[in-house]
Amino acid sequence: MRTTLARALGLEVSLLQSGMGGVAGAELACAVSNAGAAGCAGGYKLVGGALSAMLRRLTAGTDRPVGVNLIPEVVGPDELDRQVAQVLDETPGRVHLSFFGMPDDAVFARVAAAGRKTVVQIGTVEDGVHAAAHGAVVVAQGTEAGGHLLGTSHRDELVAALRERLPEACLVASGGIGSPEEAGRVLAAGADGVLLGTAFVVAHESRAHARFKSAVAGADATDTVITDVYEVGWPGRRHRVLATAVTADPDQPAKFIGRTVVEGKPYLVPRFSAAVPTEATSGRIEEMALYCGRSCGAIAHEVPAAEVVAAFARVLPGAGAVKSEEKEESYAGR
Repeated sequence: MRTTLARALGLEVSLLQSGMGGVAGAELACAVSNAGAAGCAGGYKLVGGALSAMLRRLTAGTDRPVGVNLIPEVVGPDELDRQVAQVLDETPGRVHLSFFGMPDDAVFARVAAAGRKTVVQIGTVEDGVHAAAHGAVVVAQGTEAGGHLLGTSHRDELVAALRERLPEACLVASGGIGSPEEAGRVLAAGADGVLLGTAFVVAHESRAHARFKSAVAGADATDTVITDVYEVGWPGRRHRVLATAVTADPDQPAKFIGRTVVEGKPYLVPRFSAAVPTEATSGRIEEMALYCGRSCGAIAHEVPAAEVVAAFARVLPGAGAVKSEEKEESYAGR
């Protein structure tokens, strides 16, 4: 029997926040979870002391269900094993593990044995069926989504195909969802909840650079492109970003164009880096990877994460406790 996302993860609102590396720190994840949805901190390549520091902030900042996002293909099986072990050892049971792309079956088994919930974002029907067989909440990412793309299908066709194969699975739609009205449409089409990424890039609590936030808020769908130029640190994936001088001319030299700091450690940022510009980044922000989905046209300006949750709460299952018409109007910019 189908269940809503809210029921599957113990939420008030059937909404997931994307665990965007760099952008989705503990502060954003906690704000989303405290508003009744499922926040998610981006683990990306963090391990050891850096990951522990983030996990401490995450568990101190909320007593609600919250997630940590990990990316199997970026870190490889050994490093992923270390990350999973840290999350399981250093966080309470209300912290679920979210994977961008498919982990090995042994990872599913380890997480299940620890009594934790698993969320897996996929881009193909085959991967969705596989993840559901392991009891995961399945996030169907369409090509409308910002960031790295896991498949070639549009959101609605992927959701429909998965629902036909998985009539009882908890299925979440992702990609191009920028308004409560669009969220309502995907629910009517068979989804049990939604995942938002671009909408949270511009949240107050997001760690995105101010110029990144402004660019997203001022863009519409036609300003985004699918490309593979931002491959340093994450090769082999197409991604949807705002069009930049780098996407227009990928033959430029791969020299350093900025600096950033991650968990207290400084790094140089090369042109074509997959890393997003954060509040700790300086340099040619306008040439960096400005991941942005086709939902950007519905996003007017920066607001607190709780207002994003409240705006969508009126159409999502289990959301009545946080409904706020005043906040909906503020989010929509009307």
